[in-house]
Amino acid sequence: MRVIEAKLKGTQEQYQALDEAIRTAQFVRNKCVRYWMDNRGVGRNDLYSHCKTLAQEFDFAKKLNSAARQASAERAWASISRFYTNCQNKEATKGYPKFKKHCRSVEYKVSGWKLSADGLSITFTDGFNAGTFALYCNGEARQHILNSKINRVRVVRRADGYYAQFCLDVERKEQGQYTGNVIGIDLGLKHFYTDQNGNTVDCPKFLRRSERRLKQHQRRLSRTFNKGAKPQSKNYHKQRKKLGKVHLKVQRQRKDWAIKLARCVVASNDVVVYEDLQVKNLVKNHHLAKSIHDASWSQFTQWLDYYGKVWDKAVVSVPPQYTTQDCSNCGHRVAKTLSTRTHSCPKCGFELDRDQNAALNILKKGLSILGMEWQNSTQGHWGTGEKSQTTGETSTSAMDGKPKMVSAVAELVTRIPCL
Repeated sequence: MRVIEAKLKGTQEQYQALDEAIRTAQFVRNKCVRYWMDNRGVGRNDLYSHCKTLAQEFDFAKKLNSAARQASAERAWASISRFYTNCQNKEATKGYPKFKKHCRSVEYKVSGWKLSADGLSITFTDGFNAGTFALYCNGEARQHILNSKINRVRVVRRADGYYAQFCLDVERKEQGQYTGNVIGIDLGLKHFYTDQNGNTVDCPKFLRRSERRLKQHQRRLSRTFNKGAKPQSKNYHKQRKKLGKVHLKVQRQRKDWAIKLARCVVASNDVVVYEDLQVKNLVKNHHLAKSIHDASWSQFTQWLDYYGKVWDKAVVSVPPQYTTQDCSNCGHRVAKTLSTRTHSCPKCGFELDRDQNAALNILKKGLSILGMEWQNSTQGHWGTGEKSQTTGETSTSAMDGKPKMVSAVAELVTRIPCL
């Protein structure tokens, strides 16, 4: 499934109708959670049936499209099934389903909306009578929407307006450029990542850069807040929207930077190995929590996995345990504190930057998963293993000349020379 987003342009009355639909979807979802709490042995089909009962009992719930009510029930069941899974796996945090207080989206399936023939507008046909909205997106995205099967349409409210997300039934596959390079990535705070060759990328720190502006808007919001007043003044809501736009800009900056960096890393290397950090455990250190969240390691690694699937390249995650302490030369374990930035092995005398040493260990772990072995050498360039080369070179791969394998990883290994 591929998701393409377009901005919705309409009148204020139309936006209010969308808000009513979003609130109704939240109401249905919370009612389904309450129905599961009050009754034993409730399944997903029972929640679907309960949606029909809600439509008969509440007139505003009947206005919402029947498929949208089922989608809200599916959201409730997703939280319930996750709770069951965590209990079966004996997780420390079970994640008991909670009621949603601030919902920002409503999801339609194949009904409740109608797209124009040219893809320039969309009409919502449920009981809220939101009407026709203009769709703003680039031409390439519009062609994808028109030429693909649309499974669902999700309306999302953000600080700067309303957006329609089209969930398309397509699989994105592109032909990648194979270079024969491999990279091991050690994520950090001083440098966003360090590879096995010592190359570093600095953290952009978008939240830290915008912190002063955020504090100014937060102070202005606090001045306009009247304790006990319901509803708050118009100036309060105006300032609340301004503050939300600043947070939204930071979020988009972080996402755009993560996408571009991940695209560059996967395009330049055939094998990418990174450490699978448990961020929820790392942020328990309150001295580093804000910097860790600002770095957004999880978002970066998610896009690494995505582009690895698009270009059919090997992207491997390895456990981070002892990658910093183990010596990449002899394997001896050397305990370090966070302030120790240089790895110095007392057994073999090997000295290297702490992050580069960790990147080497991460790369070795990843290559061992792929059935390859890392051998450090001074060779400056690795030739590709493609047969379309015109230089007359031949592949030095250990699997060269063997029948083509179906597995994507095995196919990739044939393009990489022995390391």
